Amino acid sequence: MENQGDTAHLLARVSTLPTLPSIPYSNYQRRRKPSSKTKSTIYNQGSFSREIGHAAAETYLITRLSFKLLSYLGLGYRWITRFLGLALYAMLLMPGFIQVAFYYFFSPLVRRSVVYGDQPRNRLDLYLPAKIDSPKPVVVFVTGGAWIIGYKAWGSLLGKQLSEHDIIVACIDYRNFPQGTIGDMVEDVSQGISFVCSSIADYGGDPNRIYLTGQSAGAHISSCVLVRQAIKESRGETVSWSTSQIKAFFGLSGAYNLPNLVDHFNNRGLYRSIFLSIMEGEESLQKFSPEIMVQDRSSKAAVHLLPHIILCHGSSDSSIPLDSSKAFVDTLHRVGVQAELILYDGKTHLDLFIHDPLRGGKDDLFDCIVAYIHANDKEALAKDAMAPPRKRLAPEILIKLARRISPF
Repeated sequence: MENQGDTAHLLARVSTLPTLPSIPYSNYQRRRKPSSKTKSTIYNQGSFSREIGHAAAETYLITRLSFKLLSYLGLGYRWITRFLGLALYAMLLMPGFIQVAFYYFFSPLVRRSVVYGDQPRNRLDLYLPAKIDSPKPVVVFVTGGAWIIGYKAWGSLLGKQLSEHDIIVACIDYRNFPQGTIGDMVEDVSQGISFVCSSIADYGGDPNRIYLTGQSAGAHISSCVLVRQAIKESRGETVSWSTSQIKAFFGLSGAYNLPNLVDHFNNRGLYRSIFLSIMEGEESLQKFSPEIMVQDRSSKAAVHLLPHIILCHGSSDSSIPLDSSKAFVDTLHRVGVQAELILYDGKTHLDLFIHDPLRGGKDDLFDCIVAYIHANDKEALAKDAMAPPRKRLAPEILIKLARRISPF
């Protein structure tokens, strides 16, 4: 899956999309037309050479990282069976995934691979409403993927749905393991949030209405970023963005206390040795556990800088137990943070994020996020109420089969 992410990034680099009239022209690059056939030939040759060089560099990187990851994984039975299960899972849901992929690659409303930093994975995708006649609320989304197979395009279904309700979505990519460890992931996401806070107005977004959302490993990473940022601000450190710019945090099926989950992940195929390598050693588990971080005495002033935190979790989630969100909410209440838990009875790890959206029609999680963001906008709420039912993207029988063999 890491290979697929880098390949998709390469494809995104060599594609172009038309510019929307409502978006400032200065934000996009346009190749200047050559003035003669000779110049055109030289330009095309140079461009082709650059693309070949980039492809070679990407291929080398992917190959090197794949072998490095294989050296960590070995020939473990659990991860091999889960990889095969993931492949079958993707095949079953391919009818829906193809439709979303077509939108992702060909919609003029998607701005792919906007650069926010100098690392190879420092890119983000923007999903824009069809009409931007006023500053729109913004959702910054951090995808999951077990800290290993995360990729920004995984958020395309969420981006499509929210943008249809006049919400701009920024899906942040970040270095995965073994290209980076948890410290690199946190740094990347923080830098991506900083870019959104400072630049989203250029794309029609409202910098005063930014909401942070993460799913699974993405919920863990983004919650770490949020708590660490609050700690920095409380100590008077120089920061490039402020937690006050985040109106709320939505954590979907996240992990917030790593020491409590090491054995659980090990039993599910994310072996202890690999997990500890991702998290930079056992001694670092606590400093990358938001539930533990907010209880530290030195963080007493920081917790009051945190925004409203809303954690969503399915009761039948076997990848990350429901207790992870329950315990974090209880801890947040004890330290004085406004937080709530929304429990979805019978939902699994991917029901809320993939299966329910693919079914179309009513989507409880999606409706909850939209209602919260539009709570003080009567016009937007009225428009939401009149919106047509969401289209089904995959047959129910395929969704049920995929749900049964899902490795997550």
